This record gives sequence, C-alpha cells and structure tokens, in this order.
Amino acid sequence: MNPVTEAGTGLAARPVAPPKAAAPSPDPVPTPAPAPAATRRGSPRWAARRLAYGLVRAGTSSAAVVALLLLWETAPRLGLVDRTFLPPFTEVAGAWWQLAGDGQLADHARASLTRSLSGFGIAVALAVPLGLLIGWYRPMADLLGPLLEVFRNTAALALLPVFVLLLGIGETSKISIVVYACAWPVLLSTISAVRSVDPTLLRLARSLDLSPVRLFQKVILPASVPAVFTGVRLAGAVSILVLVAAEMIGAKAGLGYLINASQYNFAIPQMYAGIVTISAIGVVFNQLLVALERRLSSWRVPARG
Repeated sequence: MNPVTEAGTGLAARPVAPPKAAAPSPDPVPTPAPAPAATRRGSPRWAARRLAYGLVRAGTSSAAVVALLLLWETAPRLGLVDRTFLPPFTEVAGAWWQLAGDGQLADHARASLTRSLSGFGIAVALAVPLGLLIGWYRPMADLLGPLLEVFRNTAALALLPVFVLLLGIGETSKISIVVYACAWPVLLSTISAVRSVDPTLLRLARSLDLSPVRLFQKVILPASVPAVFTGVRLAGAVSILVLVAAEMIGAKAGLGYLINASQYNFAIPQMYAGIVTISAIGVVFNQLLVALERRLSSWRVPARG
C-alpha cells in the first residue's frame, strides 16, 4: 500500500495498522459441584449408609464364629459326635447362664482375673525396662545374655512343681508362675524392638546433637512401641493359659478349678461353659491391649492396602 500524503504538508502519513483482535478471556475456573445429599457428612442418608456399612462389616467378621456355633449345635444333634462328650451349644449356654445366675461363674472369674492381671502387670513392669536396658546397652546384653538363653528355653509349666515347692500352694506360687511365663514374650520383643530401630532415624537424631537420654526418649521409645506391644499381647494370652493350668493342679477357686472339677464330676456342660468364659476373657483382654497400643502409637501413619 502506498502512503497517503496530507494536504499542505508533503509528509507521508504513517500506515495505519489494522486493529488487533481482542485476546480471548481465560476460561473461568470451574467450581466444584456440591456433594450429593447422600454423601454429605451428618446427613440422614449418610448416617444410614454408614450404619449399613457397619452392619455388613460386623456380619462379615462374625460369619466364621456363627458358622462354628451352628456346627457345634447341629453336630451332636445329628449324631456326628457323641453328645455325652460334646453337648450342643444351647445346653452349654444354659449351663453358663445357670453358673452366672447363682454367682459361681463370677466368683471363679474374679479369682482368675485377680491372679492373671497381677502376674501380667508385674511381668510388664519388670520386663519392659529390663528389655530396654539390654537392647540399648551392649555391656548389659553381654552380661545377661547367656543367663537369658538358659531360662527362655525352659517351659513355665515344667517349673510349676518347683514354684509350688518353694512358694507353697497358695496365691504366691500361681502369681509367680504367671510372672515367669509372661516376662519372656515382653522381654524378648522389647530387646528386638530396640535393636531394630531404623538406623536412619538414629543418624538423623545424632546429627541434631541430641544427648543419649533425649535420643532414647525421643527416638528409641516411640519406635519401639509397636514391637513391644506385640510381646505384651502375647503375654496377655499366656497369662490366662498358664494360670488355668496352674489352677487345675492346686486351687479352690478359679476358672481352671471350675473346669477341672466339672470334668471329675462329669458335668460336661459346665466344663465347656468355663472354657467359653476363658475364651471370651482372652478376646476382651486382647482388644483392650489393641486399643491401648493404638492410643500410644497414634503418631504412626496407617498403611493403606
């Protein structure tokens, strides 16, 4: 295009550029749609879905137990097993209700729980500090290691006659055998927990110039909690099992005494009622320990499957 001259000037006018097209405006950020009413936390439909999910989960987890009880009930009635030695579950439940009604079951359970919890508590109070010392201080491990290897391979029930001879047939011998049996799972798991702490955590803590006491308090103890509680839960089961065996030998009260006396008197439903009570106590005790473990190790990030 030729330039156009303005009149009277002789100067060429500058070419006029065509107007630029307006830049397109950026797309607005989409706003998230509101959640449906069924997924809003606190809504009635959300509560109903959570309740249904909980019921399905509870039913799934208890399906095996229900199947076992059905098999227990039907097998004696169909003649698959001798009803004399394995009565149906309803008869056992009736015997359990009768023992609970006249107070015998509560008395025996109270005696067993007192002995079991006393021995378990003493074992944990002694084994956890000793395990931390052995796992953290090498001289202590070198000193006590051979002695621990000798006694850890000796079964608690094999030493029961020794405890009875030395401490008598009273409560002291029963609590002592529970302490001995429970101490080993807690002690060994505590030693293993301290020795298996992640070396990276130790190097990071030492790079911050933490004192040995602070290092032990801030790194060793928190990292050892899960493994220590594994031994504590094993000790909880051992405390009940060993105590029942001890009560069968010499006791005038307790669930072990109830089972043994029912066997001698051929009161088979009462014997199974005592066994069911021991199982229920073990399950409740384990769940309490699991809840305590979660409380003390709440810092852990749960693994997603």
